[in-house]
Amino acid sequence: MKNLIKIVAFSFVLLLGMGTMNAQSLKQDQNTPEVVAKKQTEKLSTTLGLNGDQQRAVFRALVVKENNYAKDVNGKDTKSADVMTNKKKHDEVFDTSMKKALTEEQYKKWKTLEN
Repeated sequence: MKNLIKIVAFSFVLLLGMGTMNAQSLKQDQNTPEVVAKKQTEKLSTTLGLNGDQQRAVFRALVVKENNYAKDVNGKDTKSADVMTNKKKHDEVFDTSMKKALTEEQYKKWKTLEN
């Protein structure tokens, strides 16, 4: 009888632990560059009226930006010269990608939204 209680208690503890691990992995999945880029692309699509090709180009540009920021900017000292240089470089690449993907009117509207 004691063994049965121990087995049931152990199983219960394992089930609780697995639920916690699953919840943690779901939180981490929401912060991937692809998920962030998809959310931003959806917002920009409704705001700027993007077509399918533009949505794909904007999504790719946002993923590249998020990956570069994660590698070179996020979590580092924002006052550091290296970080500021990397941020400026990545912003310029992103801006160029957006300029290629959007029409002139959409680009102007996006710039006003960005500021």
